[in-house]
Amino acid sequence: MKTLLSLGHGYSAQALADRLIPLGWQVIGTTRNPAKADLLRAGGVEPVLWPGDLGPALARATHILASAAPDAAGDPFLAVAGAQIAARAPEWVGYLSTTGVYGDHQGAWVDETTPLTPSSPRGVHRVLAEGQWQATGLPVHIFRLAGIYGPGRGPFEKVRDGSARRIIKQGQVFSRTHVEDIAQVVMASIARPNPGAAYNVCDDDPAPPEDVLSYAAHLLGLPEPPAVAFDEAEMSPMARSFYSESKRVRNDRIKDDLGVRLRYPTYREGLEALLNG
Repeated sequence: MKTLLSLGHGYSAQALADRLIPLGWQVIGTTRNPAKADLLRAGGVEPVLWPGDLGPALARATHILASAAPDAAGDPFLAVAGAQIAARAPEWVGYLSTTGVYGDHQGAWVDETTPLTPSSPRGVHRVLAEGQWQATGLPVHIFRLAGIYGPGRGPFEKVRDGSARRIIKQGQVFSRTHVEDIAQVVMASIARPNPGAAYNVCDDDPAPPEDVLSYAAHLLGLPEPPAVAFDEAEMSPMARSFYSESKRVRNDRIKDDLGVRLRYPTYREGLEALLNG
């Protein structure tokens, strides 16, 4: 039986589990929160508390997906159980990284051959973790995710309650990806393993963030959210840091190498599906 061990089981990993479980897979997911264990079970995932003993789960795992956020020391699972993980022989290993590893390119295009020049601490940590997973000698595949949205993660609530603001910064563009497209890319990689490969996971239409809010308002039949200049906007340090990088991310490799046809090739189809769903 195919068994996926999901290290740091979160939003994207659950979208993958929702696809695998109906196909007869077992999915084991780690969580730090005992209260979340019941939610995992309800979603068909066998929970394992972390920190804790990964031995029994690793013994069953034919596939491993790692998605926990790293820190300055790198991946938290490898830091504690790296030797134990590396001693296993899974068929496939995936690591969910971020397009933040490329840093700022002032709106220019990047692809998987672009040098990794992160400009934020988060990006630096991801580059470190990518290297740590690759150094395990396991059949590792890297997935560099753009900004994730999907059910429960969209702009509609803020547009409806009037709190949305269109932050205007000249030349700013982001790439995005719907969580269901993340799941189908990972599944395509499992079906066509290529250890050592890295894949950008994003849609076809990098766009200014204010355009997404405008389209959400259009779909709701509401007025366009007010525009605020970036320099004048009240934002958390985390939110402001995302505006320090601007780039367009190419996704040719997931199409050419994995045969993926995006379900949501732009944010327009994605937002329409969220609203209709």
